[in-house]
Amino acid sequence: MRRKAAVAQGRDAGTVTLEMVAEAAGVSASTVSRILNGTAAVSQLKRQSVDDAIARLGFVPNPVARGLAGGRTLSVGVITQSIDSPFYGTAMRGIEEALDPAGYSPLFVSGHWNAAEESRCIDVLRSRRVDGIIVLTGRLSDQALRSYAKSLPVVVTGRSLKAPGLVALNFDNFEGARLATRHLIELGHRHIAFIAGDPLHPDATQRQRGYQAALEEAGLSYDPQLVAPGLYQEDSGLSAVEALLRTRRRFTAIFAANDQMARGAALGLHRRGLRVPTDISLVGFDDLPASRYALPPLSTVRHPAQDIGRLAAQAMLDLLRGVKPAVQSPAPEIVVRESCAPPAR
Repeated sequence: MRRKAAVAQGRDAGTVTLEMVAEAAGVSASTVSRILNGTAAVSQLKRQSVDDAIARLGFVPNPVARGLAGGRTLSVGVITQSIDSPFYGTAMRGIEEALDPAGYSPLFVSGHWNAAEESRCIDVLRSRRVDGIIVLTGRLSDQALRSYAKSLPVVVTGRSLKAPGLVALNFDNFEGARLATRHLIELGHRHIAFIAGDPLHPDATQRQRGYQAALEEAGLSYDPQLVAPGLYQEDSGLSAVEALLRTRRRFTAIFAANDQMARGAALGLHRRGLRVPTDISLVGFDDLPASRYALPPLSTVRHPAQDIGRLAAQAMLDLLRGVKPAVQSPAPEIVVRESCAPPAR
């Protein structure tokens, strides 16, 4: 009777412990611990007794304490570049989907495309004793990433890099841009404008190189006046279209280096009374979820952010298990929707 009273008192005080669950279920505390960790070989009846006790007492397992008992916190630091980015937000969802079933929790911080800020983020995450760090692109140097990987596992996207304790996942931005430009050429376009991304991003320069390569392969001349700078955001796509129209250079199609700038470009064309794709065809890059619902639905290069997030998290889990990761970035592909048509004659 006194034992039951102690259990009830602990529950009322909000201090239900693993030992109290064990007492209520009639098993040892180590058995409860093994059941919670998924390592116990016990009968279904005994497992059900523990589950019933947990439900009755309202016991909430402490994953940090369980992880620390094994030398880990069961947390993974994730450095994104902008929490509110549609692309990186989708990647973070993929990371969560892969880490959660394995019992790991992500800790998200933003580096804001600043190497010093990213370095500060890593210091913060290390102070939280994360078991590993995933870096979504960013501006940390390769040397810095190699150095961090000496003390804890690191997975980085958007890089081609090899080092012990480090896995890099690099998407073929060059080939994706070449596919997008080639698609417009195959439709009959010969005057194709390009809205570039932030020149400080390696993927932006690769996409511009892919655009130029497709023109050269088709025997078309590269016209620098048909290239407008952008910053990977909607407002820069709008500004780029206005700049292109001011040149009075003829173009029948636009390839924007990401979907966000393509949406801004579509607005700029609409304000000038130009229709997509009747007057100007439009292609983006990334295949963000919203792009299929644009008016018209946007043709784009599939850069599967959610899959890349899942792959990055899977690579991290492999590193933490001591298994050599065998993940590989998916190949780019063109997603044809309704924003492209042959040029008007």
